Amino acid sequence: MATHLTENPRPQLRREGYICLNGTWEYAISKNVDIPIFFDGKIHVPYSPETPLSGLNRNIKPDEWLFYRKQLEIPNGFIKDKVILHFGAVDQIAEVFINDVFVGKHVGGYLPFSFDITNFLKKKNNILVVRVKDFSDTSYYSRGKQKTKRGNIWYTPQSGIYMPVWMESVSDDYIQNIKMTPDLPHNSLKIIVYTDAKSVKCELNGKTINLKPNEENLIPIKNPHLWSPEDPYLYYFTLQTRHDKIQSYFAMREISVEEFDGIKRICLNGRPYFIKGILDQGYYRDGFLTPSADADYINDIMFVKEMGFNTIRKHIKIESLRWYYHCDRLGVLVWQDFVNGGEKYNPIAISAPLIFNSHAKDNKYKKLGRASEQGRREAEKEFVDTINLLYNTPSIVLWTIFNEGWGQFDAKRIYEKLKKIDNTRLYDHASGWLDQGVSDVKSVHCYFKRFKMPKPKDIKSRAVILSECGGYSLKIPGHTFNNTNFGYKKMKDKNELLKEYQQLVDLDIKPNIHNGLCAFIYTQLSDVEDELNGFVTYDRKVEKIDKKKIKLINDSIKY
Repeated sequence: MATHLTENPRPQLRREGYICLNGTWEYAISKNVDIPIFFDGKIHVPYSPETPLSGLNRNIKPDEWLFYRKQLEIPNGFIKDKVILHFGAVDQIAEVFINDVFVGKHVGGYLPFSFDITNFLKKKNNILVVRVKDFSDTSYYSRGKQKTKRGNIWYTPQSGIYMPVWMESVSDDYIQNIKMTPDLPHNSLKIIVYTDAKSVKCELNGKTINLKPNEENLIPIKNPHLWSPEDPYLYYFTLQTRHDKIQSYFAMREISVEEFDGIKRICLNGRPYFIKGILDQGYYRDGFLTPSADADYINDIMFVKEMGFNTIRKHIKIESLRWYYHCDRLGVLVWQDFVNGGEKYNPIAISAPLIFNSHAKDNKYKKLGRASEQGRREAEKEFVDTINLLYNTPSIVLWTIFNEGWGQFDAKRIYEKLKKIDNTRLYDHASGWLDQGVSDVKSVHCYFKRFKMPKPKDIKSRAVILSECGGYSLKIPGHTFNNTNFGYKKMKDKNELLKEYQQLVDLDIKPNIHNGLCAFIYTQLSDVEDELNGFVTYDRKVEKIDKKKIKLINDSIKY
């Protein structure tokens, strides 16, 4: 079987000479925590055992342990001073062993992690073992749309390694990370280079700039070329210490909410910019959370742009850094959701605000599935880690903290905390409902009736966004996950789907723009399992609409 997803996994911290560890590994499944002597067979990494592309198609239960084993081949001359082992994501709890010695543990199924394995390596015959525990939705850990009893808007749970694994060797003075903030008012880039090196050189636009390590530097950008979906201009540059060199990029852009004629508007680079967005779950037919190839990312993004959308809402999932890179270079804004979690919640506590248009306080932890203090702490840490991971991504302009009350808690306090960590982006603290009266936007979901603007008292200080709408389903025989057809309104053919979308725009979107509507997000890009409300089928083989006609409709939406 061919090795998948071998492209450089960190486009903004690109270093030559990494070793991709994707491919064939050994696996074992056991109810015993001890690392087995004999393994069950082969699995294709980075695909979860539940997926067709893994070669297994087998569900891992919450009371089982999943083990991976692989021999690490270290080429001659590869090792410099340190060897770093990287995991793109492992769901949910991963423990790593090298040569039977414990290296480290990571908790959380949606964020990357790495370990320095230098002192654990032998000259040859090194064995890597990963032990995984996945509680899925039987505990409080972040799980997104996964559920043990899948169906409707909930998807098949998956476990283990589902993002690329790689290894690189670095010098002692290697560049560990960078933080970049475009500063349009001062025509400069703020940059911090984290390293143990004594000096760092930056090569940008043919000029060499000396930077001070581990503190904020200002790089002047004369006559900045501003980034937008219509003109996604990126500045490419290199950073170099004495023994290390990386390639990276940044963009000059700014997102804000400003007042025009008494109405709050979302602005891109200081000018009102209407958000025409589509919701993307980030699921694929044969790999679930993982695409079969880097081209899958590109094709989805280009499909979005060809339909005349300028924004993707990445829904309750964190993607590979490759996906964000393609959004940056191809030109599409990203609304990035944090990943929801928590224990079983009270359905009434979640649905009552939708039915009665009420906004209860979100400190009733047990009702909202957040009784575990440890779970709340872990969730809050993951929110911060998500911002730190994706901070340098130019295309991301909004963070969604909670969605429809799932696992929501203390949203006002968390919003205020996160805004101090990243004040360069907008926040939707409670997408849909359970609004606590804060953040940059007033967020509404509308599926079963015509959209109406919120009352003036609800939108006085915030921009209004229709953060979910549509959800029209059309079943394409031969291209479904099973026989279930879930959607908020069922279409009989492609013509009816196009007609309904036209009515959505004509009746809900356009008339409300002059009243203050700043954005809409249509549900959704692709079918996912039971949900057949995508503009393209789950296998991406059939487009349910005429792209050119959808683009004409979207192009007609203007301030």
